[in-house]
Amino acid sequence: MLGKGRKVSGRGETAAANYAFGPAEDDIIIKHRLLTRTTTTRGEPPLKKLQRKFTSFVLEVEKDEDNYNDCAKLSKAFLQELSTFEIPLLKSKAVIDANLREKENFNELKDEINRQILQAQTDIEDLKKQLEESKIERKHKEECEAIRKLISAQPPRSETQKSITELEKEIAALEAENTAGSRLLELRKKQFALLLHVVDELQNTIEEEQKSLIEEMRMVTKEQKNGLEDASGGSEAMAVDWLAAASKFCSCKLQCDEICWNLDAKSMD
Repeated sequence: MLGKGRKVSGRGETAAANYAFGPAEDDIIIKHRLLTRTTTTRGEPPLKKLQRKFTSFVLEVEKDEDNYNDCAKLSKAFLQELSTFEIPLLKSKAVIDANLREKENFNELKDEINRQILQAQTDIEDLKKQLEESKIERKHKEECEAIRKLISAQPPRSETQKSITELEKEIAALEAENTAGSRLLELRKKQFALLLHVVDELQNTIEEEQKSLIEEMRMVTKEQKNGLEDASGGSEAMAVDWLAAASKFCSCKLQCDEICWNLDAKSMD
């Protein structure tokens, strides 16, 4: 702006823009003009003119001469100047009143804006809470939807209940079979114990019979050596007794072997 300059009226020359007063001096001049009601720097200020009119009127009144006409003229001029000076005052008062009303309106507007700001802040906090609640609700809905999809992927309740019933029946059958197997096992244990007892008794009996048979054979041999009389009759009876004892021993031996074989077969099963 300063570089462009301005044209001087009546001339084609260009001069740089210069400021006559600084900002501080401008404030002083404006304040002085407001106090003296001077709107321009040219001419006499209105307040001085009013003061001059009033001074002229007072001086004329204080004279002892018969100057009523002059006093009336000066009074009229003073009142006219006072009216002229009062008009800007009224304007200033109207401007002041308008400014006060504007200030009140501004304060009311400011209060309203502050209230709206507080209300907006409260609404923002409420909306934040609602947003958090909406996020939580959305999360719950997503979890429910995931659970619903998982449930939908599963078979119907009727089929599941049917499978559960079948499994319960199988479990009951297995438990019954287990119970029956346990009972059978206990029975086999008892039978096996009884069989072992019978085998022990049979072995003891066989051992006793073997001992008695050996003792009888010893007696027979002794009798053969010592007794020569009745050789033919005694020999036949002795041979018969010996054959009977041998057959009995073989029979017991076979029974014992058969029982042991059956016992081994059952234990292997």
